Amino acid sequence: MNTHLLKKPRSWPDRLRIALLYAIAVLFLFPFYIAIVYSLKTPVETAASPLSLPKHIAWSNYADAIAASHFFMALRNSVVATVGTVALTILVCSMGAYVIARNQNRFYSFFYYLFMSSIMLPFQVLMFPLYKTWADLHILNTLHGLVISLTGVQIGYFCFLYVGFIKTVPRELEESALLDGASKYRTFFSVIFPLLKPINATIIVLSALGAWNDFVVSMVLVQKKTASTLPLVQFQFFGEYTSEVNMAFAAIILSMIPIMVFYGFAQRYIIGGVTAGAVKG
Repeated sequence: MNTHLLKKPRSWPDRLRIALLYAIAVLFLFPFYIAIVYSLKTPVETAASPLSLPKHIAWSNYADAIAASHFFMALRNSVVATVGTVALTILVCSMGAYVIARNQNRFYSFFYYLFMSSIMLPFQVLMFPLYKTWADLHILNTLHGLVISLTGVQIGYFCFLYVGFIKTVPRELEESALLDGASKYRTFFSVIFPLLKPINATIIVLSALGAWNDFVVSMVLVQKKTASTLPLVQFQFFGEYTSEVNMAFAAIILSMIPIMVFYGFAQRYIIGGVTAGAVKG
């Protein structure tokens, strides 16, 4: 027997490290276990044994949650708000970052640092003035008002990512297009924007996740069911005196499925795009 083929026993530091990783994995997966188990239990069984597996699966929780929350209307609103936010974020942030990245002077540097400072500004500071402004413009309880708000909340961080990436694009490409008679807009959309594919993919994923899961901004600006998104309709299961915990978790599981499928296909773009902008910028 070749002794060099024998598996080398792990040292105590390696075993401790592996045990720690398993513990962290269990810690992060435990909320998913709770959500799934609660969604499949009856209220009586949940009260008797909160952490145990269900003895009799209560599929009716899902049907009741769909009916009580007007799930498909909320799903449509979430899709519209998410797609609109992603499209507006890509358009506004890429164009704004392009102007900032290509003009190195105090005027544009001021706007760059203004965007950066907005990242540190908590939304709670903006809630009242935003609500008052949207009320004066009569766009409360509308999806387009929600889309504009969600875009504004995300704009600072995504401009930061775009600026770092655009600085890596050679200026010679733009100069050649301008010499051929292309306008600045034609140069941006025909020459520069196609080169932003890695960072565009990253921002599409991050913006979609943020818009889909948003609760705070939506709660401030939307009070009518006709414009409510999935996070808002889940909140209605918790009242002042009663809570439909099992139906709430069933609704949560249903709302998680679309975004988890999307994230599963798009996760590989996140690290690649952020790293490309951060390292080269």
